[in-house]
Amino acid sequence: MNSTEICYLSAGQLGQLIRNREISPVEIVEAHLSRIESLEPILNSFITLLADQAMEAARQAEKEIHAGRYRGPLHGIPLGLKDLFYTNGIRTTSGSKIFDTFIPNFDSTIATKLKEAGTILLGKLNMHPLAYGPTGENLEYGHMHNPWNPELITGGSSGGSGSAAASGQCTLTMGSDTGGSIRIPGALCGLVGLKPTYGRLSRYGLTALAWSQDHSGPMARTVEDCALVMKVAAGYDPNDPTSIDLPVPDYSRALTGEIKGLRVGVPKEYFEVLIDSQVKEKVCKAIDRLGELGAVVSEVSWPMYHYSMAIAGTIQMSEATAYHSKLIKTHGPQIYPPVRLRLEAGFFISAVDYIQAQRARTLFYQQSLQLMKKVDLLAGPTLPVTAFKIGKDKVKVGNKKVGVISLLTQYTRPFNLNGFPAITVPCGFSDEGLPIGLQLAGRPFEEETVLRAAYAYEQSTDWHLRKPRI
Repeated sequence: MNSTEICYLSAGQLGQLIRNREISPVEIVEAHLSRIESLEPILNSFITLLADQAMEAARQAEKEIHAGRYRGPLHGIPLGLKDLFYTNGIRTTSGSKIFDTFIPNFDSTIATKLKEAGTILLGKLNMHPLAYGPTGENLEYGHMHNPWNPELITGGSSGGSGSAAASGQCTLTMGSDTGGSIRIPGALCGLVGLKPTYGRLSRYGLTALAWSQDHSGPMARTVEDCALVMKVAAGYDPNDPTSIDLPVPDYSRALTGEIKGLRVGVPKEYFEVLIDSQVKEKVCKAIDRLGELGAVVSEVSWPMYHYSMAIAGTIQMSEATAYHSKLIKTHGPQIYPPVRLRLEAGFFISAVDYIQAQRARTLFYQQSLQLMKKVDLLAGPTLPVTAFKIGKDKVKVGNKKVGVISLLTQYTRPFNLNGFPAITVPCGFSDEGLPIGLQLAGRPFEEETVLRAAYAYEQSTDWHLRKPRI
C-alpha cells in the first residue's frame, strides 16, 4: 500500500488495520505528513503544523497498542482541529493574526476527549477569520483552496478542515458551525459534515461567534467516521452551560443501511428560492434514491423557512458583536476588513431588534417541532451552488447575481436557529466535476436517525469514493 492510499483510507478502515497490527500509527502519520508537505503549498489547509509532536504521539500510540493498551477505533488516527479549538501549549489563532501568539494553557473539552481516544493531532487548521464568513477566505494566513479545483473556495468558516479531509491530509477533522460552517465546506469539498444538536457536543474552550447558534462537529470522508467521532466527543460537560446531560448512544450501531418506512419530508420552500439547475437535479435524484431504499418521501410545508435567514442573521450579528466588542474597539483596524464590517454593523442592531428576533425564533422552533411530528427527517440541498472562484462577492444563479453570504447559508442556517441535527453527504457532481451535497436534518438529539439515513444513502452510491485529482 502506497502513501496516498493510506491517506485515503477511512478511520474505520485504518482502525481495523491498526488493531490487527497490519499497519502502525507511525506509518500512518508519516504518510499523512508527506502528503501535507506536498499539498500545503497548493491548499493552505494548516495554520500550525505539529509534525514533530505528531510523530512522537504516533510512536507512543504504537507502544501502547503493542503493550495491549488499545484505546478503541480512533487510537492512532490522524486528526486536524479547526484553529479555534483551544489546545494546551499550542497557539490558537481563531484565524486572525491578532491572536498569532496566543497560547492557551488548557485544552478544549473536544480536544481532550479526542486525545483520550488516542487520536493524533497533526495540526491546527486554517479558517475564515474569527469564524465569521462562509467562503474560507483569509488574507492574513492565506486563502484556503478547494482540492477539486484550487482556484475555487473551500467554503467556510471551517475551510481548512474541509480541504484537509478531502485531500487526504487528515483522516478526521473538527469544525464549528454557526450558520453552516461545517456543512458548507463539507458540501463544497465532497465530504460528510455533521452539525449535531445544540448542546450535544461541548463548546468549552472554543472561540465563540454567536453563542446561541454555535455548534462543533466532525468532518470526514465517510458517515461511519463521523459516527466514530460522535461516540467519543459527545456527552455532557459541566464546563459548558449549554451542554445537555443525556446518555450518549453508540452511533455506529445506527449504521444498519436500513431505512424502510422512514418518513422523509421535502420542504417545498427549498425550491422557492434560487438554486442552480444542476444542484437541484442531483439533489432530487438523491431524494428519489431514499425512496427507492424504502423511505416514505413526501412534500411538506415549512412557512417560516423564508424568515429564518433574517431571524438568524439578526441574532448572529448581535451576539458576534457583543462577544467581540472589546476586540473591535482595541484592534479594529487589524481585523480582516469583511469581518470587521459585519462586526461593526452589529452595533446598529437595537436591543428591540434582538429581542424581537428571539421571539420569532421561538415561533420558528415551535413550527420546526410541529413539522417533525409528521416526518422523521427533512431532506434537501446543502447548498444552492457548487464552489466558485475565490474572491467573488456575488455569484450568478440563473439570471440573477446574488451575494455569496446569504446564498451559501440559505439551507444551512435554519438548523443553527432551531439547533436541530443536520448532516451533509455527497450526492453527485456538476458537469465541471464539483461536489454537490444532500442535507438531512432530524429531531433534536436524534443524530442516530440522521446518521442512519445518511449512511444508507452513502452506501447505495459511489460518490464518497471519488477523490480529487491533486
